[in-house]
Amino acid sequence: MADRPIESLNGKTPLEYANTPMMDELASKGEIGMVHTIPDGMKPGSDTANLSVLGYDPRQFYSGRSPLEALSIGVPMKDTDIALRCNFVTLSEEEACYEERTIIDHSSGEISTEECAVLLDAVKKELEGGDFHFYLGTSYRHCLIWEKGKVLDLVQPHDVLGQKIGDKLPENEALRSMMKKSYEILVNHPINKKRKERGLNPANSCWFWGAGTKPALYPFEERTGLKGAMISAVDLLKGIAVGTSMQVITVDGANGGLDTNYEGKAQAAVDVLTNGGCDFVYVHLEAPDEMGHQGSVEKKVKAIENLDSRVIRPIFEGLTAAGEEFRMAVLPDHPTPICIRTHSADNVPYLLYDSTNERRETWHYNEREAEQTGKLIAEGHRFMDYLLQR
Repeated sequence: MADRPIESLNGKTPLEYANTPMMDELASKGEIGMVHTIPDGMKPGSDTANLSVLGYDPRQFYSGRSPLEALSIGVPMKDTDIALRCNFVTLSEEEACYEERTIIDHSSGEISTEECAVLLDAVKKELEGGDFHFYLGTSYRHCLIWEKGKVLDLVQPHDVLGQKIGDKLPENEALRSMMKKSYEILVNHPINKKRKERGLNPANSCWFWGAGTKPALYPFEERTGLKGAMISAVDLLKGIAVGTSMQVITVDGANGGLDTNYEGKAQAAVDVLTNGGCDFVYVHLEAPDEMGHQGSVEKKVKAIENLDSRVIRPIFEGLTAAGEEFRMAVLPDHPTPICIRTHSADNVPYLLYDSTNERRETWHYNEREAEQTGKLIAEGHRFMDYLLQR
C-alpha cells in the first residue's frame, strides 16, 4: 500500500489520503518509522519483501518466486527442477504478429480460479509433456515445472504493462514457443469469448517468469520460538508458510482482490491466537498491491480503508476483548506506486503497537510522517527481531 505523492490527491499518497482512524490511533499510542525491505541490488517483489519482513534474509534464502508458490500448491519439486510462474495475461489482439502485441493486464481482470482451471486444461492438452508440467494455482497465478531446466532471467509481466512484448519474451526457444502457442489456444476459447462479451479482459496468453530452484528455508518456530500461522489468499505467501513450517489458514472467500473476505481473515487471526495454539499470525492483504498494478487511485484508497476498518480494527478489538497482551505490526511488504504500476524498492512505513506499553504521540500512520520520525531499519530482515524483542 506504500506509494508516492499523487497530484489528484493534493500531493498525498493513498495511505496519507485514506480514512484510517484505527491505524492512526495505534500510531498515536505506538511507534512509526521506515524499513528497507528490499536488499540493495535485488529486484523488488513480494517474494523477497515478505521473506525479509518474516526475518529471512533474501540474500541467503531466496531461490526464486515460483518455487515458493510451488510449495503452496503441493508441487513435488526435485532438486533438479526449475519452477516458473505461469500468469494468464491479457494481450492486445489486433496485431498480426505475436511479438507486436501489447500486454494490457497482468492478471486478466483478476480472473477466477474456476475459469483458469478450464483454460489451463486446454493449455496442458496441447503443451504439456516431456520436461514441462503445468499446475493450477489461484486466480491468474499458476506454475510450470521444467525438469532439468535452467534459471533464466525472465521479465515480470507487471513491469511491462502497456508495452510491446517482442523484446520482453524469453530467449529460450521452448518457453517462447509455448507462450506463442498458448495465445493460439486461448484467444478464441469459449471462456474468453464470454469474458469479452461481459466487458472483461480475456486470459489469452501464458506468461512465464520468476524462475527458481527448490527453496531451503528453516522453521519460523526454530528461529523465533513462536508457533506461527499464515493467512493469505496468495500462493506465494502460503508457500513461504509451508517452507517455514507455519500453519496455513484458509479463509472462505479470500481471493486476493478488492472484494476479499476481510472480516473472515480478521476473525481467523483472532481465533488462531486466542484458541488455536499459535503465538504469531501473519495476515497478508493483496488488494492494495493489485490496485496499484491496475493504476486505480480510488480503488487503492478503498483497499487501504478496508484494511483499516475490516481487518486491523476487528483484530485489535478481538484481542483486547479476549484480555490478551499483544504486539501488532502494520506495514507494506513493498511499495506499488500508482505512477509506475509495478513494485519499487523504496522504504516502507511501519507501525508498531504494544498493548502493554501505550504511548502518547501525535503521529498518524503514513509515509510522510513515518519518514519524519527519523527512524529507519536499514535491513528489513531485522524488523522481526525488533518486533519481538522490544
